[in-house]
Amino acid sequence: MSVDISSIQSDLRAAKLDGWLFYDFRGRDPIGHRILQLPPGMRTRRWYYFVPAKGEPRKLVHRIEQASLAAVPGETLYYAGLGELENNLRKLLGRARRVAMQYSPKNAIPYVSMVDAGTIEMVRSLGAKVVSSADLVQKYEACWSGEQFEGHLAAGREVDRIVRGAFAYAAQCVREKKALTEYDLQQWILAEFKAADLTADEGPDIAVNANASDPHYAPTKERATAIREGDLLLLDVWAKQRKPGAVYYDITWMGYLGAKVPEKYAKIFGIAREARDKALEFIGKQLAAGKRPEGRQVDKITRDVISKAGYGKYFFHRTGHSIGETVHGNGANMDGLETNDVRHLIPHTCFSIEPGIYLPEFGVRTEINVYVSEREARATGAVQTEILALLAER
Repeated sequence: MSVDISSIQSDLRAAKLDGWLFYDFRGRDPIGHRILQLPPGMRTRRWYYFVPAKGEPRKLVHRIEQASLAAVPGETLYYAGLGELENNLRKLLGRARRVAMQYSPKNAIPYVSMVDAGTIEMVRSLGAKVVSSADLVQKYEACWSGEQFEGHLAAGREVDRIVRGAFAYAAQCVREKKALTEYDLQQWILAEFKAADLTADEGPDIAVNANASDPHYAPTKERATAIREGDLLLLDVWAKQRKPGAVYYDITWMGYLGAKVPEKYAKIFGIAREARDKALEFIGKQLAAGKRPEGRQVDKITRDVISKAGYGKYFFHRTGHSIGETVHGNGANMDGLETNDVRHLIPHTCFSIEPGIYLPEFGVRTEINVYVSEREARATGAVQTEILALLAER
């Protein structure tokens, strides 16, 4: 399988760009490697690959690594010294004036900001205006194939089952007065992943009570709290199938180790749930009307709900993140807080919606995955409507 140059060129013309300049040094731009589908190999020197909106692509590589870009089409230019590099980079760009690179103005979208400032300066000095490749990256990095979507759903069914099992296991341990820590429950889930042929880069995050006030709290063998009756329990669990090209499923659910969920927990969870549901509803209406909402607009919906309820200062992270082969993907994030993500939600992409409220004594979060098609958005797995009372009579 090779990179589809004609597709890239069509997108460049649609965006009124003269070309897309890929640049890398010592693996600093994994995005470019994936989009160009470069095989592993020795690339110890700077390389450049320019895809013009029209015409044949061109390469610029060091003379001691002449085959470093052999996997992609186009004429090859060479350099050894710095002066030759600059002269041939000028030839590489030709008359191009608006050039996309893995760059984000003021690092607004750090996920695509891969090119160092010095290289940007050099390209600009040659007469080209550098613009962000963020929208292009989203199409070539974040869009799923049908096979990936089906794999996501399959992984989701397994993760949903494992999460239900984890809650049941925690409840059983409490009933039987068996010692169980957050770390123990994490390891139980990881064992279930292995049995289901799932994999994850890290995690899952298991937190009780005040530990759940830290959105990225993760227990360790040395630092883990015991899970006891009366505890509020948060499970943030993500995994994917163990095969090439697999994409993640990532959810957060909450349970209470008691027969009835206290009102103070139910109230705060209800606010987060409303924020989540309003965001999904907004996306669905926009898509049905033929519109493509921006990530920051989705973030505003959830933030407004939580702020109007009086808890805005306790919601201090973005609403959601792109999901792909890495759990935090390179598509649009639901973010108008940490960044100002103006990227639109495009078909065949997936992301999380996960508003949270983190009070000093406890935190809540509810997380779903949303897949966008041409005219609709759907939650891809089970959706939690209330905190589970784990010791309720069955």
